[in-house]
Amino acid sequence: MTRNLSRRKFSSSLAMSLAGLPFVRSAPLSAEGFSAFDIAPFRTPYKYGKLVLAASDDPNTFDCKSVDDPFVFLHDGAFYMLYIGFDGTGYQTGLAKSADLLHWERIACVARRDPNSKYTRFNIALSCIVRDDGLTSKGRLKKVRGRYLGAWNAYPGAGYETGAAVIGLAWSSDLLHWELTDPILFPADGAPWEHGGLYRPNLIEQDGVFYLYYNAKTDVLPKSEGGGWHEQSGVAISHDLKEWTRYEGNPILPNGGPDSWDAHFASNPFVVRHKNLWGMYYFGLDRRGAARELLALGRDPYHFEKVNEIMIDRGAPGTVDEDYAHKPCALFHDGALYHFYCAVSGKWPHDVRGISVARSKPW
Repeated sequence: MTRNLSRRKFSSSLAMSLAGLPFVRSAPLSAEGFSAFDIAPFRTPYKYGKLVLAASDDPNTFDCKSVDDPFVFLHDGAFYMLYIGFDGTGYQTGLAKSADLLHWERIACVARRDPNSKYTRFNIALSCIVRDDGLTSKGRLKKVRGRYLGAWNAYPGAGYETGAAVIGLAWSSDLLHWELTDPILFPADGAPWEHGGLYRPNLIEQDGVFYLYYNAKTDVLPKSEGGGWHEQSGVAISHDLKEWTRYEGNPILPNGGPDSWDAHFASNPFVVRHKNLWGMYYFGLDRRGAARELLALGRDPYHFEKVNEIMIDRGAPGTVDEDYAHKPCALFHDGALYHFYCAVSGKWPHDVRGISVARSKPW
């Protein structure tokens, strides 16, 4: 395997290489310190069953091949979604609008590749904006120093997640035009678990402290160790948005055992707070190449225990998420918790990748 192997190719190769083999599944480590009462508010078992945002029909748009990685929030009385569009060359970032969280209207491409940039020449994924991170909140945006603050990551090469990505910040006054900072996190500056590149940042603010959750991958492993790579999640902290310190206990969300739901990936952390708990939605990739939405809970921003339960499983054959249900974002509306995720069906390279949703009460 080479460095240019993408997540999509890697997970597909896992599924093909292990097809027909017996698989005895064991869950991630159970959250022994947390009760069913603690876990219940985080559950979203009722799938909508359809894509709420799919690739554009226009072959000339930035999102004509697929849409991915939702980030949903409330602003000026309407719901908005940042999402990543792929056009065959690389990622760019779109913004869509909705009144009911189910019907979405595309607004604009708000973060475009820059051919003159060392970092965003082929890709730019504006993955989050600082918002209310309460589990039962509508995700209202929070201004920081009078503007909106987001975080991005970018892969240096053309193609689908090619090369070792970096993470930076972004500032905006109107959500349509964004000023990108230089990168704040580089994979080479971290520990070996992140040397292969950095994935989706999730930036939150609590009592004047900024927590940047992210996942990262190892370098490609030798064939003797199974090839591919492992992805795990960590956090970096800042008080001034200039100096960032990786938490010494990273990765705070490591891979589970060989037969766990997150044996290969424990990825795309999305952090919310509920009463005295910190909740981390994330997706796991098992050794058969199946991706599912999972949950870990903690009493502080650094220590999380994995819940022995799938939050959203991949669907039955023929459903929109028959392959993967992954990359979480949640917010509360009209008495229900909505859990957005990337749903994938079909077989690579002709798979269908779009955004779907599940919620805490029936449709």
